[in-house]
Amino acid sequence: MTVAVLAIQGAFIEHEQMLEKLGASCFEIRQKKDLERPFDGLILPGGESTVMRKLLTDLDLSEPLREKISAGLPVFGTCAGLILLAKEVEGGLPCFGTMGIRAKRNAYGRQLGSFCVKEEFEGIGEIPMNFIRAPYIERVSEGTEILAKVDGLIVTARERNQLVTAFHPEVTGDMRVHQYFLDMIQAQNTKK
Repeated sequence: MTVAVLAIQGAFIEHEQMLEKLGASCFEIRQKKDLERPFDGLILPGGESTVMRKLLTDLDLSEPLREKISAGLPVFGTCAGLILLAKEVEGGLPCFGTMGIRAKRNAYGRQLGSFCVKEEFEGIGEIPMNFIRAPYIERVSEGTEILAKVDGLIVTARERNQLVTAFHPEVTGDMRVHQYFLDMIQAQNTKK
């Protein structure tokens, strides 16, 4: 199993380390020619969503990745990655717009508003959730499953091949969310 990690900006190295610990191979997508390599899943890391959207467009990666995601490629977006996948973005423009969610950017305030909690994640159990200038999901469309909430706000959701978290599971040392994503890829590969 090979997972591509978008590596144009943001916290991508921690995702790669997590994947390697779980025995998955991975490589970085930095330019359009990287899309020629075969891959089974894609991670969109945290970072600055506005900068990432601009770079995706400038590097001519936006449309090819949107097509892959729309065609069923398993994708996991954390924090800014959640915003990139959202069909609606409060206070911003959609990027891929493939997932039926409305994202509220920087919902918890500035860097000083960062925090860590333990909450229930549907299908996994209680896990640590590290929020850093995080968004949350204001609403989901029909067919989008809510997997976790913190203080009544949606912080994790799944829609078919797309998984998003408002928090950063890659920095907690807990590998269960990444394993959940690898299980999604495995289930997709089994269907083929």
